[in-house]
Amino acid sequence: MLENVLIGLYLGILGLLAFYGFHRTLLTFIFFKTKQNVPKPARKFEENELPVILVQLPLFNERYVCERLIDAVTRFNYPKDKMKIQVLDDSTDDTTEIAQNKVAQVAEEGFQISLIHREDRTGYKAGALENGLAMTEADLVAVFDADFIPPVNILRDTVDFFSEENVGMVQARWGHINRGYSLLTSIQSLMLDGHFVIEHGARHRSGRFFNFNGTAGIWRVCTIHDAGGWQHDTLTEDMDLSYRAQLRGWKFLYVDDIIAPAEIPVEMASFKSQQHRWAKGSIQVCKKMLPTILRANVPFKVKMEAFFHLTNNFAYVLMIFLALLLLPNLMVRTEHGWREVILIDLPLFFGTTGSIGMFYITAHKELYGRPWRALAKVPLLMSLGIGLSINNAKAVLEGVFGHETPFVRTAKHGVSEDKKDNNWRKKTYRARKGLVPAIELLFAAYFVVTIIVAFQGGHFISIPFLLLFLIGYLYVGVFSIYQRR
Repeated sequence: MLENVLIGLYLGILGLLAFYGFHRTLLTFIFFKTKQNVPKPARKFEENELPVILVQLPLFNERYVCERLIDAVTRFNYPKDKMKIQVLDDSTDDTTEIAQNKVAQVAEEGFQISLIHREDRTGYKAGALENGLAMTEADLVAVFDADFIPPVNILRDTVDFFSEENVGMVQARWGHINRGYSLLTSIQSLMLDGHFVIEHGARHRSGRFFNFNGTAGIWRVCTIHDAGGWQHDTLTEDMDLSYRAQLRGWKFLYVDDIIAPAEIPVEMASFKSQQHRWAKGSIQVCKKMLPTILRANVPFKVKMEAFFHLTNNFAYVLMIFLALLLLPNLMVRTEHGWREVILIDLPLFFGTTGSIGMFYITAHKELYGRPWRALAKVPLLMSLGIGLSINNAKAVLEGVFGHETPFVRTAKHGVSEDKKDNNWRKKTYRARKGLVPAIELLFAAYFVVTIIVAFQGGHFISIPFLLLFLIGYLYVGVFSIYQRR
């Protein structure tokens, strides 16, 4: 009886993961089907009718990158008299002084720029954006986080899309300043490319909802107000506002060929902190918005895509259960032969991993060609995803049970593509410590035992699958501890 329960749970969880994997396959299919549906502006604004754009730059303890960001914005080829800049500074360190000096310098050059410093961080980033909007009468607002270096023409290339009155937001694609810096940044770039190229591309071009990514996008100010404004009851205020605005009928556009490069986290703990915030925030938005979306008068495809989008992080919880079940499952399946493996395990396994591989290889091929380079990274990407499962499952459970945590920003160090640039190791900002890395290493040890049992039991076909788990937990756990030294 116990054997059947263990095998049933194992196959059931693998089946649910394959179900979410099928959704990635569906998105890839939709991407190719709608590939030609490239958005075009209804018309181009004449120079004298360009709308006023407010550029908001939210900062919190960004001493290494705040000047770089402000410099990039001052290079925009948008008319100075039509562009206002707000440096929204909530910092508690010397970032405020650095930013003040830079703002004074830029103001002397004729830019309409102001620094708004808050000592009360109510609402965190959402609160800062909301506070800044209350001080402007601009038509449009662009947001750029501190880790971005937006290109010179980003406002001119996006503003014409707002010639269509029902367009509420235009999102640019994220680029990567330090994509080739390390193995970690290389895999992260592949993950982000999959999100922007396939997910955003398929959702937008097929008429499904997609979300503003918190930065590198422009909003119509009245859209924000009409949707209820920036709210700070979730850690992903961008996703929350996006769904509220699209439910109000506002049109969102994703423009794939407008690229805003950003710095990718080089430190494992910072990367995990970012992933934790995104995972927890999406679950908070799921609880807040999914019932409303499912009841809304929107097409069925919109509801189903929102369901997959907002529940996708539950896969991390499933991954933890799957990891824990692998060892007892191997121990009870002593008579499990090749036939059962081929008919049951392999289809479910490839339903999960094959869809992931196709998803990310497609994104890489679309941007850079040479898909075999992405193919070599896919096993590492899957291992990293597995290694993140403890960190992100914790985030999911915190979101489900309403455990409140502050908005933890991702540390930025001003790292470039130069692999010899290791100065970040000596810089101030580091992610906080916790017990998660120790648990990850315990899971790695657990999989050493699991692989030994698999070898002794003759389950050789399972060993590559088990190695993904071992490498993932070991890589994430070891680097989380090592980089804090």
